[in-house]
Order: sequence, then structure tokens, then C-alpha cells
Amino acid sequence: MADEQQAGGSADPAPHKASDGPSPEAGNKARGEERDGKERAEEGKGDGGGESADSEAAEKENERERAAGRFKEHTRDPLAGEESEDGPTDLAAASRARRSTRMLFDTGRDLNSFDRSFIQSAHIGDIHLRMDARQSTAGLRSGPVPDEELRRLRRVHVEPEGYLRLRTALRARRLLVLGAAPGTGRTSTALSLLDEVTAPAEEGTESGAGPRVLRVDPDGGNGSDGGVRGLAGSLEKRHGTGYLLELALTTPGAQPPDAMDLDRLAAALDERASFAVIVVTVGSTANPLLAGRYGMLCPPVPTQELLTTRLRERLEDHAAAAGPGAPDGGARIAELLSRAEELADRKEVRDAVGLTDLRPAEAELLASLLAGHLLEDVSYEELLAGCRSLAAAQAHEWFAGVDRALAVPPPATDGSTVRRPGTAALFHPVAFRIALAVLGGASHSAVAAAAHLLTWELSVQSDPDTTPARPLFCDDPESDRALSRAELTDGRVEVAGAEVAAQLIWYRGAALPSAVLAEIWDRHFPVRAPVVRWLRLLADDPRPQVWMRAAVAAGELCVRDFDHGYAELIRPLAEASTQRRKIFAATTIDQAAGHASHHKAVRKLVDDWSRYGTKSLRWTAAMALGYGNAAATTDDALDALARIGVRDDGEQLAVAAFNVVRLLALPDSARVLRRMAEWTHHKREAYQDLGLVTTVRLAVTDVDEVLHDEPAPTPGDRGDWPLPLALAAARPELVRPMADLMWTALNTARSQEVAMDALEALLRSAVRKDGTPWTQPGLAALLPVLMPEAHDRRRLDWLLRRMMNDPDNPLPDAQARSLWWLAVGERDRTGERDQEESHD
Repeated sequence: MADEQQAGGSADPAPHKASDGPSPEAGNKARGEERDGKERAEEGKGDGGGESADSEAAEKENERERAAGRFKEHTRDPLAGEESEDGPTDLAAASRARRSTRMLFDTGRDLNSFDRSFIQSAHIGDIHLRMDARQSTAGLRSGPVPDEELRRLRRVHVEPEGYLRLRTALRARRLLVLGAAPGTGRTSTALSLLDEVTAPAEEGTESGAGPRVLRVDPDGGNGSDGGVRGLAGSLEKRHGTGYLLELALTTPGAQPPDAMDLDRLAAALDERASFAVIVVTVGSTANPLLAGRYGMLCPPVPTQELLTTRLRERLEDHAAAAGPGAPDGGARIAELLSRAEELADRKEVRDAVGLTDLRPAEAELLASLLAGHLLEDVSYEELLAGCRSLAAAQAHEWFAGVDRALAVPPPATDGSTVRRPGTAALFHPVAFRIALAVLGGASHSAVAAAAHLLTWELSVQSDPDTTPARPLFCDDPESDRALSRAELTDGRVEVAGAEVAAQLIWYRGAALPSAVLAEIWDRHFPVRAPVVRWLRLLADDPRPQVWMRAAVAAGELCVRDFDHGYAELIRPLAEASTQRRKIFAATTIDQAAGHASHHKAVRKLVDDWSRYGTKSLRWTAAMALGYGNAAATTDDALDALARIGVRDDGEQLAVAAFNVVRLLALPDSARVLRRMAEWTHHKREAYQDLGLVTTVRLAVTDVDEVLHDEPAPTPGDRGDWPLPLALAAARPELVRPMADLMWTALNTARSQEVAMDALEALLRSAVRKDGTPWTQPGLAALLPVLMPEAHDRRRLDWLLRRMMNDPDNPLPDAQARSLWWLAVGERDRTGERDQEESHD
């Protein structure tokens, strides 16, 4: 930068690049000069010519200022009105939330229609695919546990972590309250404990006549203690017996036994040298029991050990069925076991299973499928289909008959009106599972708040005459996670543009979110109404981690019934008055368009909105087009955005331009830049404005604001970079067309001011505030092409000096010189330095 040059006045206008074709201002300028010459000739003939010329010049200056003002308005963020006049709009946070959420629905897309009845009853060869083990034994009546079941339990039971501690506690206290989520192996663990503690001291010694282990009917007792008091008063007159009692404390109105009842039962057991294990489901109702002297949690069994045990059982059963004459049975079993474990670890199989941890019934089914495939009784397609059924079966178990107790309340004995039990306490677990399916990956507090909101909607739908009431201090986060197969991880969320630490919550299994949504939408139609109301409420949530995740999940629901989803979600939100709701609708449409089954319908819908829709529908269509899935080709998307942008004197030019820029994050960005150049040099001013506004919008957009699913080649590793600089660094072939577009914007009167401000922002991004390098590689690629001539460098010199003299944020001299040399380039440095030395 030459020292004698000064930053004063405005940047010098530069002549038009010969390679660019006609400038947007060229025709108007020529016509204006001809008209001005004629006017000056006429004005010179009479008196007052000077005053008329001054007036005309002032009017032209005012018109230029108005045009520049209108152009500046078009380049504003299309979401700025949601936050403030010029404030941040969380577009980057919303984009990141969308990418994170879409990952949750990649597993088994369009594959959740598996028929459970197949796996429920299939019997392939000598491999029986059993799902009945999933069913709870809480409904079984009183009776002895058969010796055959106990022998099989000794053979296949896998001890959970802390099993010895459980056995020690049972022997010491005679009574154990064992808490766990259903399906985690809690009943088999209880039976195994009772089998061990009631076993004879010496082999062959009898403990007495009759069975050693008994199941107790939970409804056999009196009162609300679930059978504990009745068991204490009616223990059989025999010693060394083990009793298993499963309490159903999750039903409305259920109350746990108190400490005195448990002490009385423990004393009665001690008198008869007997033992009892009470199995309860973790939750707020069971917490007093588990916190008492008899309560302990039952941890889940390790998945790999459980699966290996079940596989070995299946293969040993097969070898036994083959008969004693089978050659080398032990070696054959070892070989099959190794192959089965390798098959289970195959990515395609793991993705089909979609569960991080397996429960006993799931491990049993998977072992049956793997063994069946290796023994050539189950095809590979049947294997994958069976694996996909695991998550679907879990979702079915979670929601089937949840509110059956509310449908027909028991009659009152005194003839009075019976109040229905508390619906909020009943619906909270299922509401939490739905909220986790929709908002998985968000903060735990966000999911919990959304779950309470949905609990209200479900309760009102089920019992509209009663105001739902929920205790304020009975939530149990650990129980919520256990009952929903969820886990917490340390992470970060964005709050007002800044990242803060938070606990994030996820399902322990990538297949569970889709399975839960499919279950509630396909099998429980009455649930749709409260879920739709709830999703509309989430669309108004100001946090991107909430509303964007809800929009993606809504798209998955619409895929399952597009007619219903369009009528209840897409169309109402697309016509809403708030921009966030319209973006919600656009994201929902795009998520549906990601499924091959809905490509054609979605593209026809968006095309119709862009042509014939209302103002709100056109705005929503523009946002949907920006994702890149709502049109058959990039050219079709650009045609539709151009229709929206130039219509009604450019009323929606800002949103159209923004979504053209979003398309630049996709692989076909070269085609987008060519179309922008065509618009910029179009004969109609409306298209010129579209090209210019899109160019300026490109310069002020960061990568994170527009990045979709990070296709290759990608600038995704430069998320906080300005998009043009990230593209320049990652894709050198785009530098020339971007530089030509920016040069035109800098040399067009109505766009010059905002283009210059955008260029200043790009220059300031070269170095971070802490002095570390930032976007210098992108500037080094772009600036020499943008500033090829002397007059371009004079403009850059003027801008750099203005930045250096900025009273609020002066640019350091060293940074200014570094930027100057980036623009000059290696081939011109020697001449520039010689010129500086001659002036010195």
C-alpha cells in the first residue's frame, strides 16, 4: 500500500470488465447521459438554467440514495424481523440442529413397516424364534416355578454387575426389593437369586416337600399393598422357600407397601428360613421402596456376554438335536459361535438392530436369527428383517394399552361418581419417550419440558372434563432414562449465539426414534391430535435445538401419512404469520422429500406454491427450495426462486436470494454461480437486482448458516468462515465466477455501498480477535482475482485506510499491509515494492 495514498471521499468508480458483458448500469448510464445533454442544452437557452441543473442533480442524488436504501433492505437477513432489526437470527444453530437430527432418522428409513406377526410366530427349521420372553410375568397367577425352568435358568442366566451384592443382601435380610425397567432381565435375576439361596446345603438334600420357588399373585393380598400384607400372613408352613412377587405400581392409584408391612414380611420369612424378592418398576412411586432398607437396583446384563450365552445355547440345542453321532460337535459349535459373533458385528446387521444394548428377550431373538442364518434356515433378508423388528417391538411394548385402565374406570361401591385416576402421572412416561424421539440430542431440560407439555396435551385429550394435575416434586430423571432406554452425555448447546455446557439426552439405539414415531402414528390414531397440537407449540419455541428438531421429526411423521400431515401440519404452518413457523413447514417438507416415495408429490407441491401460492406459501416454498430436495434439478430450483424473487416488485427478493446462496453449499454450486451471472446481466432490472442481492448475500453468509448434510467436496470444516472464502479455499474453480460477481456488485451504483461493507467484513475475517490466522487462505485465493487492475487496487487501498481510521474498530497497520499483499499477489509484488522505495 503506497504511503502517499490517502483515504478520503468515496472509492473511485472503475470501468467495466470487458469479459463481463453488459453492466447492469451500462444501458441506463448511456441513456442518462444523452438525456442530460439535451436537458442542459435546453436549460442554457433561458434564465435560471443553473438553478434547474442543481435541482435536477439533487433529485438524481436523492433517487440514488433511495435505490441504495431499497437495495440494502433486500440484503437484510430474511429472519431479522424475528429477533431484532439487525441482530443474529440463529440460522447457524438451526442448521446444526437439523444436521444432528437427520442423523437420528437415517437408520431403517422406509423400513419400519416390518410385520411383527412374522417374528412373533416364526418357526424355521429347528430354530424357534421366540418373542414371548419379552412378555412380563407380572400377570402370571400364583404357583410353583417348574424345575425345568430353574434348570434352564442355571444354564443360561448371565449375572449382571453387582449380582453378588444382591445375593448377599438377600441372604442377610431375607427380603429384597429389586428395582429395574421392564424387560431388563429383572425377573430372571430374581429367580436366579431365589434358586441359589434356597438350594440345599448339600447336593441331594431335600429342603422339604414341594417346590422351592413360588410365584405370588400380586392381587392376592388385601388393601393397596399389592399382596405384601397377604403374603406375610399366609406363608406356607414350610421352610427354605423362595417367593417372587412382582408389584404393578405403574397403574393409576397404585400405592407401594409401607415400611411396617415390609418389616412384618421380613420377620415372617426369617421365622421360616425363607426368602422373598419383590420386583418393582423404577419410578416415582417405587422410589420410597428402593430408598428403604430392602431396596436395591438391578443393573442390566452386559450385551455381548448375554448374546454370546444365548448363541451358545441355540447352537448346543442344534448339536443335541443332530444326535450323538454328529462328528466333532464341540469344534463345530466353536466355529459357528465365532462366525455368529462376526456376523453380529457386521455393520449392516448392527444398523438393522439399531440398539446399543440388548435386553434378554432381544438377545434371545437375535441369537435365534444368527444361528438360523448360519445353519441355512434363515435367509439374509429374513435376518435383517428380524433385526429391524427389535426396535419396533420395543416401541409397541411401550405404548400398547397404556391407558386401558382409564377407558373403563371401576364402579364405586357406594354408588357415587368415580373420579378417573390421575392421567398426568400415567401419561408422563410415554410423553417422555415421544419427546425423546422428537428432540433426541437436545438438552435434557428441553426434552423434559417438552415431555411435560405433551403430558398435558395427552391428559386433556383423554379426559377433557378434568384439569390435569401433576405433583411438582415427584419427577425422577433416572427413572425416566431407565424406562426410556436413554442416556445422558456431556455436550454443548447454543444460547443467544454462544455455546454453553449442557447435558444432552439420546436414545440408546439409533433405531428407537423412528420406531417410536412409527408406533404412535401408525397404530394409535387418537394420539395424533394431541401430538399435532404439541408440535405446533414446539414450532413457536425460540430455541433452534427445539423447533428445528421438531420440524425434522414432523417430516418423518408426514411420510407415514402425507395426506394427514399436510392438512394438520404443513399447510397451517406454511400459511402462518411468523417466519419461524414457515421455516418449520419448509423443513418438514424437505424431510419428506428426502424419502424416494415422496419426491414427486413434494416437488409438485412446492412448484405450485412458487407459481400460484399466496405470499406466505411462496415464502415457505423459497425456504424449502433452499434445502435442495424440493425440485428435480438445480435449474428447476433456481427457476422457482427467480419467480419468487422478481414477483411483486421484489417483495420477497431477500428470502429468494438467501435460498439461492443456500444452494451454493451443495455440490452443484458452479451452476448456481452461472445463473447468478445471467441474472446480473439480464435486461430486466428485477433480475439484475436478484443477481446483485444474491451476490451481496453470499458475501455476508457464514458456512454454518447454509450447510446441509456436508456433501463432498465440502467447506464444512470451516463452519465459521464466510461462505465465499470457504468456497475459494476448498474449490479453486469457483474463485473466478465469484470474483466476477463481486466485482460487478462493487461497481454498480445501487449495490456499491452494501457490497463495500460486505468486502470490509471479509477483510476483517483474515485474523481472529486473538490474533490467530482465520480466513487468509480464502482471501489469498479471492482477492488477486477480485482486484486485477490498478483502479481496483485504489479502491482496496481506500477501503483499507478507512478501516485503519475507524474510530471504533481500527484495523492494525500490519494487518492492513498483509491484506494488501494478499490482493497484490506474487507476480506484482516486486513492482509495488519498487514503487514504494522510489517514493521513500
